[in-house]
Amino acid sequence: MKYAYYPGCSLHSTARDYDLSTTAVCEELGIELVEIPDWNCCGATSAHALDKEISIALPLRNLAIAESMGLDVVAPCAACFNRMKSAHNAVMQDAELLSRMTARIGKPYSGKVRILPLLAVIDELGADVIQPHVKRPLSNLKVAPYYGCLLIRPPETVQFDDPEDPQSLDRLVAALGADTVKWPFKNECCGAGLSISKPEMVVKLTHDILSMAKRCGANSMVTACPLCQANLDLRQADVEKIYGEKLGLPAFYFTQLMGLAFDIPSSHLGLDKMMVSPAALLAEAGVRGV
Repeated sequence: MKYAYYPGCSLHSTARDYDLSTTAVCEELGIELVEIPDWNCCGATSAHALDKEISIALPLRNLAIAESMGLDVVAPCAACFNRMKSAHNAVMQDAELLSRMTARIGKPYSGKVRILPLLAVIDELGADVIQPHVKRPLSNLKVAPYYGCLLIRPPETVQFDDPEDPQSLDRLVAALGADTVKWPFKNECCGAGLSISKPEMVVKLTHDILSMAKRCGANSMVTACPLCQANLDLRQADVEKIYGEKLGLPAFYFTQLMGLAFDIPSSHLGLDKMMVSPAALLAEAGVRGV
């Protein structure tokens, strides 16, 4: 399998650990990722709030380049995936808009590419393909799958998983040998887009999510969104201080959990970049540590 890879801004900066683990896991599974040349920011999360046409033109340019490569697009970041699908749907439903946007970006676009989150590619492989690569089952990890908003909503745009009861992460966690925690906040918003403008709101939302996961028996969390992971990981110390509640829940990218189960070296998974260190948890669970 070969895809046009769109890392986006996050995976080349604050979510470098997601990029590292994505590359390692895809190599293990024989998935070839060809980075889109000269890609640009997709505009998440600000462009769509400022200028509708810029919010379409930015991701559309990347899609047009991928289409010229003859490859479907994979975007690990949920926000990037959401913006690409939104732009694609907008121009496919409005011929005049498509004409205006292709003139603006200076590239043709026919809309023939599939736009997939990386999680969809992994989910399409299925447990029968994943499990033979599992060398160290993640037994004793009790993982709360967290989908957030942008990966699964709005459903008419993203057309991925069930927006009310998504299961793709749950299936993957089970295939890796870990326990999937059943909990009611798997698709609640963490307020990622408000991290700068309304941090107090984000702290509350993050607290509610983390606290619920722990009360439901989780000792860790897994996500597919750099914005969600940043809130769950970076803000956890603030949440604990403000609410006086010890949480200690490492928030993994799903590719990091896959890498651990595949026994990929830690240096290729970016586990040392996590603010809530998973070292003690992994040692206690009998999984190779950081």
